[in-house]
Formats: sequence, structure tokens, C-alpha cells
Amino acid sequence: MRTFSKFAFAALLIGFAVPALAQGTGDAPITVEQPWARATPAGVTTGAVYMTLANKTDTADRLTAASSDVAGKAQVHEMAVVNGIMQMRELPDGLAIPAGGSITLKPGGYHVMLIGLKKPLIAGQTLPLMLSFAKAGNISITVPIQAVGATQGSMSGMGGMQDKKPGGVGNTEMK
Repeated sequence: MRTFSKFAFAALLIGFAVPALAQGTGDAPITVEQPWARATPAGVTTGAVYMTLANKTDTADRLTAASSDVAGKAQVHEMAVVNGIMQMRELPDGLAIPAGGSITLKPGGYHVMLIGLKKPLIAGQTLPLMLSFAKAGNISITVPIQAVGATQGSMSGMGGMQDKKPGGVGNTEMK
């Protein structure tokens, strides 16, 4: 009888907890999918973060800024070929995210540049990153660090934790 009670109690907890976790994921106007960064060799003072940003609203938004305590500053960047030469530049007005659409930040394209790394990014560890959006507010994420030669995040199908904080109100969501 005692064993049955433990199982019944566990099932009851799961019955309440699972819907509560699922409920919050549909409410976020912007979701961050598969964030990742490459490890950096010793002595390198810059790094990059990649991800897909999905806008679940019918209004366009804009990634306007980023910050992390692992670097002196973080900037939204674009790499593009101009006159046959690969160039990288900061996007001072941020990165547009279309209404009902998504944009992928990936090697050779858009990315969040970490400048003035305080220590190397080490494969297997994570780093905190705050993303600021014109309309959606701030979203705090945890970014897994992949091997130096990685070409995409190996966390396929697994979102990270994101803590949405518009106006200072926290709401942790699991994707």
C-alpha cells in the first residue's frame, strides 16, 4: 500500500508539473533555438555565438543588443562578401526578425560577437548571454560551448533554458 502511494503521488506531481512547463513556452514572443558557441584557443580574445531566433508574433521585432559577463562587450554582427572580400561588421541598428518568421545566426553570417573574452571558451562548458529585443524585451539564455571546429550546435532538438525578463519580471521557460 505504501509503495502504491509513492507512485500515485509521483504521478500526481507529474500531472501538474508537465502542463505548467508546457504552458509557458507558447507565450514567449521570441524563442531562442539551439544556441551554441565554439571553443576558443588560449590567447584568443574574441568568440561568437550562434542560434535561431523565432518570432511567434504578427509584428516584426529586432535584436538590438547582447551582453555577457564572459566578455568586455557583445555585438550583433554580420559577415558578408563585399567585392569578393569577406567582411565582418557590427549591425548598429540590430538584426530584424520578421513577423511569424525566424532568422538563423550561423558561421559565415549573422552572429553575436564576444569581444574581450575574460578567459577562453572551453568545449563542454556553457556561457550566459542576455539578448535585448526592441519589442520582446530581454531574454537570458545559457549557451553550450562546442569544440573548436564545430559547424553547428550539437544540441539538436534540445532548446536551452531561457528566462524572459521584460520590465524586470522573470518567467523561466523550458523549450
